Amino acid sequence: MTRDAEPAGVRTGLTAAIAAFSLWGLTPIYFKWVAAVPASEIVAHRVVWSVVLLGLLVLARRHWHRVTAVFRQPRLLATLGLTAVLNGTNWLIFVWAIAHDQVLETSLGYFINPLLSVLLGRLFLGERLRPWQSAAVLLAMAGVLWRIVGVGHLPVVALMLALTFGFYGLIRKRTAVDAFTGLLVETVLVLPLAVGWLVWRVYQGEAWIGRDPSVEILLPLAGIVTAVPLTLFAVGARRLPLATLGFLQYLAPSISFCLAVFAFKEPFDTGHLLGFVLIWLGLALYSLDLWRTGRRRVR
Repeated sequence: MTRDAEPAGVRTGLTAAIAAFSLWGLTPIYFKWVAAVPASEIVAHRVVWSVVLLGLLVLARRHWHRVTAVFRQPRLLATLGLTAVLNGTNWLIFVWAIAHDQVLETSLGYFINPLLSVLLGRLFLGERLRPWQSAAVLLAMAGVLWRIVGVGHLPVVALMLALTFGFYGLIRKRTAVDAFTGLLVETVLVLPLAVGWLVWRVYQGEAWIGRDPSVEILLPLAGIVTAVPLTLFAVGARRLPLATLGFLQYLAPSISFCLAVFAFKEPFDTGHLLGFVLIWLGLALYSLDLWRTGRRRVR
């Protein structure tokens, strides 16, 4: 790669990654638009339309042989079946939370997630925590404890989002399949359940079909909401250092946080603020540790 091509590639990666995380941060707006539809039905539509769009993208990239190769490996397929359950559960909680005016909780969950992933790596992969990483995890734990004591309740939605996505990342880290192919296979595995659920809803006369055409038109967009940011993220991940992606990932929950407080007017008082501040301090330490480690490796 020439000197001119390398900065151009980095700029492309940076633009793609910022776009991906920005779109993920803005997804609560879409799910607010379709909030009248039950969360289970929205997730079913998300599965169906994601399979369609991801399948078209795989065909366009001529990577279909990677997908068929996965289906010839029962052990790998079983692992992706487990990650599909975790991913689907994460989607369901996320959509339900937005429909029930808990966007702030979803942003908290995705702020906690990077620190939880560090802790899971220590517990299950034997990865050693550097001193600043340990301090970051302790601060995040203090933030969660403050939410229990200061606000008066356990942030169940936030913790469930962080746990399901954290364990999803942990298992996928040890799974020999690329992110794009893996997501398509996971989605295909739950496709029969999604289609079956939609058919059952129609049979019971409870499906949203025919109730509000303006909402029905929006449901197929669930596939775009899933596939477009993922594709942009894949472009960014190939061109940017991991440390840079680590910084940028906080863009999504930051946007969701702003939407919750300023656009959706969700309750946010001093108790909530202190819990967030402790977690933000933990993220600051974690990010600074990533930056320092990245500089040492470059040297």
